[in-house]
Amino acid sequence: MLTGKRTAAVLGVLLLAVAAFVATSSRAAHKGKEPQKSATPAPSPEYQPPTIRLDADTQVVTLCPDAESMSNPRVRLKAVGVSPEGKPLRYKWTVSGGRLDSYDGTDVVWDLADAQPGVYNASVVIESGPEGNPLCTAFTSTKVVVRSCPPPRPVCPNVSIYCPDVQQAGTPITFTASVSGGTPGVTPAYNWVISDGKIISGQGTPTITVDTAGLAGRPISATVEVAGYNLECRAQCQASIPAPPNPTKFDEIGVVNRDDEKARLDTFAIELQNSPGSQGYLIGYGGSGRRDVSGQKRAQNARDYLVTTRGIDASRIVVLDGGQRTTGSLQLWLVPPGATPPRP
Repeated sequence: MLTGKRTAAVLGVLLLAVAAFVATSSRAAHKGKEPQKSATPAPSPEYQPPTIRLDADTQVVTLCPDAESMSNPRVRLKAVGVSPEGKPLRYKWTVSGGRLDSYDGTDVVWDLADAQPGVYNASVVIESGPEGNPLCTAFTSTKVVVRSCPPPRPVCPNVSIYCPDVQQAGTPITFTASVSGGTPGVTPAYNWVISDGKIISGQGTPTITVDTAGLAGRPISATVEVAGYNLECRAQCQASIPAPPNPTKFDEIGVVNRDDEKARLDTFAIELQNSPGSQGYLIGYGGSGRRDVSGQKRAQNARDYLVTTRGIDASRIVVLDGGQRTTGSLQLWLVPPGATPPRP
């Protein structure tokens, strides 16, 4: 009886040990295994932002005061926006100076004609979604430099001088400068230099007057320097002062009959009439013969004939006494203006 109870107890312990081993093995088999989750794609957002690019046809605007040389003061701006969802886009433009021909749309013209020199900004915003409550926006901007027109390159004007045609030595002559073209806005200043003579008046002006006394037969060069252009701007010309004319011995009448002398005086009168600016000089020489008159008397008789018979103005006839010679004679001289009169 005792033996049967012991056997039953041993069997019970064995059964419990087997049950515990089975339970431990089952837990060990399942240890470290996580339950697998099913993969589901993330939902895409309902709105995606647009992209934008902005192009300007120039980045520098130069403004010049004169319209002919002014570079184009207008800048063309073009914005290109893309909506990934293909939604319609709205464009809104702003500028920090100047004015736009339109403040919406993809293409606008930016006028900077009245802007001061500096850097200016143009911006554009694109929107998609309801007006006033956009769902997505994009923004970009560009800068443009406005600069003043550079100063013009200095240019000499066209300078020329009018040289006088001098007819008579000893009289004042004038030189006149003419200036045209050159750098705009310059007030020319004149400085004259002459090779001979003396400037009487006009230094610093376009016209000078020069005294030519004592310069007969010599050339005069006049140079004008036109200042104010930061360049050497000048012109030169030369005037020739004529040498004084020489008196011309027209005739010398010796001992002849009265009619022959009158005929030769008639020819001399015609020459005086053809040379209204000239004077006639009559130089009489007395002879040693009894019938010879003094040189003064013979010249005076010839003058009286030219004035009373031939009508020559008495102021144009000069009578000189040449004194005595072996044979008397009468010299007829034609003296043009400026010529040195003959002497006996």
